[in-house]
Amino acid sequence: MEASQVELVQSSFDQVLPIADTAAALFYKRLFELDPSLRRLFHGDIRQQGRKLMDTLRLVVSNLGHLDRVIPGVRALGERHAAYGVEDRHYDTVGSALLWTLDQGLGAAFTCDVTAAWTAAYALLANTMKSAAAKLEPANA
Repeated sequence: MEASQVELVQSSFDQVLPIADTAAALFYKRLFELDPSLRRLFHGDIRQQGRKLMDTLRLVVSNLGHLDRVIPGVRALGERHAAYGVEDRHYDTVGSALLWTLDQGLGAAFTCDVTAAWTAAYALLANTMKSAAAKLEPANA
């Protein structure tokens, strides 16, 4: 990612943080609208899951300029998600739900440049998680 994209992701996420609980609720609502079968992957309080999502995003977004600090954790997250039953195809749905949520939360501030920056950031993270999960598959076969 370019430095300008990192700045756009970080500054736009700062605008989302005051409505983090609402954004998380919107995200899961949209995720389940896009793929109702994903509900089976979530157990317990979805509000608590939303807080975990926002905490994870906060950590990753704040360290986008220093990916070496978070990549090991992102890989571990990918491995855990694979163990929960997350498949590669689910990442596209999650990405769509995330971008939709950001659009809802940011409104006019969700410009083409901000969209492109978030798309790049999400692709980096999703690909890292999928790669980590793929390394587990031969051991699980």
